[in-house]
Parts: sequence; C-alpha cells; structure tokens
Amino acid sequence: MPAVTADTLTLTRVSPPTAVDTERPVRSLTTGPRGYEGEGFPVVRAFAGVAAKDLDPFVHMDQMGEIEYQPGEPRGTDWHPHRGFETVTYMIDGRFEHQDSHGGGGLITDGATQWMTAGSGILHIETPPAELVESGGTFHGIQLWVNLPKKDKFADPAYQAIEGGQVTLLSSGDGGALVRSSPVRSRPRPDLGAVPAGCIRRSRWHTRQSNPALG
Repeated sequence: MPAVTADTLTLTRVSPPTAVDTERPVRSLTTGPRGYEGEGFPVVRAFAGVAAKDLDPFVHMDQMGEIEYQPGEPRGTDWHPHRGFETVTYMIDGRFEHQDSHGGGGLITDGATQWMTAGSGILHIETPPAELVESGGTFHGIQLWVNLPKKDKFADPAYQAIEGGQVTLLSSGDGGALVRSSPVRSRPRPDLGAVPAGCIRRSRWHTRQSNPALG
C-alpha cells in the first residue's frame, strides 16, 4: 500500500485545459524493460526505447522496485557522479538514504521527495538505512532525471528535501488520478512550463489503490 493515498473523488480538482492550452497527444505506449541498478536493486526503465526528442526536458526514469526485501537483502548504489541535470526521487513506500559531496542528504521515506541539482558536478550515494537491511521490508520508488537548460549546466549543485506532509494532494479533472504538487522551488525552471515543482504521480495502478470505488 502506498504511503500517500486519498479518495480522489473528494479532493480539489486540477483546472481543466482552456482554449489557449496546447493539447499533447499520446505519442506511444511502451513497456519498460526490467533490470538492476547500483548494487543490485530491481528497476523498470520507463523511458527505454523512447526518442530523446520526445522526452525533453526529461532524460531518464526508473521505477525502483516494488519489492518486499527479506532481512539482509536491501541494496543501494555506490558513490557515483552526475552533471548537467537534476534527479527527482520519490519514495512511494519504504526508505532510502542519500548523501552527496556538497553536504546534501537525508532520509527519503514514505511519500517524501528529494530534488538534487547536479549542475556543475556532484558525487552522491543512495543506500537503504541499516535498520531496513537488518529487518527487510518494502522498497518502492521513482527516480526521474530532468535536463538543465544550457545556461544552467554549470550551476552550483543544490539539494532540496520535500517531505510527504509538505505536498498538496489534488485530483485530475475527471477524479481518476492523484496529483501531488510540491511547494515552489527556489530555482525556477521555465523550461518545464506548467508542470508543478516536485513529482506528479498519475497511473492506473495508483488510481485503483487511492480510490477503490473506481474499480
């Protein structure tokens, strides 16, 4: 069960598009291949096979898990570099610890989001906390990579933690999907247009979990 759920039929709904908005049709439906990341945690590569021109400004997205670890099984990553883009990590269920070479980091847990700007370059590591390694438990999250505009490629690295309680829960216009909207970020991203800062999670799986009445 996701850490953040709601009855989408009772939430405030996102405003419908207006006549001046641009409709973005579905380009394709793809099935992401499964694999392993870091020291061996399972992922689904959501954007595999999709042309870069259809993704911009997004670069890459992994679904991490969903898996129920036994004691001693949880895995993370080693120290590794990033440069020129941002990573957005949303923990649907479970816990992940982050550290980076610029002093950012903390525990990402149950509905929290981490937004890391790699900018001119950063080293970071993501690991399951010791108590999760000892006890086992659920691990399920999403990591999205967002490209930086050319003028920001060498920006100073930055880190922002957005806790689950800081987000606003909204519903799609038809009441069928849960939308998470975070507070305004300190570094504006005009290239992302109207996409709320933080993570938007909209999927049929989540719709059913959040609102069983929809079947």
